[in-house]
Amino acid sequence: MKKVEAIIRPDKFDVVKDALLESGYPGMTVTMVTGHGTQKGISQVWHGRRFRIDLLSKIKIEITVRDIDVDNIVNTIINVSQTGSIGDGKIFVYHVENVYRVRTNESGEVAI
Repeated sequence: MKKVEAIIRPDKFDVVKDALLESGYPGMTVTMVTGHGTQKGISQVWHGRRFRIDLLSKIKIEITVRDIDVDNIVNTIINVSQTGSIGDGKIFVYHVENVYRVRTNESGEVAI
């Protein structure tokens, strides 16, 4: 099993969520996060004054899936969220040793 963790632009969340649902992956954990990558934030002008925003708002989506589903999940997220601009986000894939469903005490892939 794998955990797919995607950090995406907030304005792309609805299209990513809908695309994942259409692909058969309705379960996810979503967190509003802030951070920056290599661009180190952005500069903006407001009322004639320039100021820097170091930590940008992002959405983190976490999905635990079977190994065979990882490529489909990753490609779906990339295809619908990619703008080609700096700040599109990152996707991380981690190994998951086990999963337990609290309600039924099931474990492994059936608990996903």
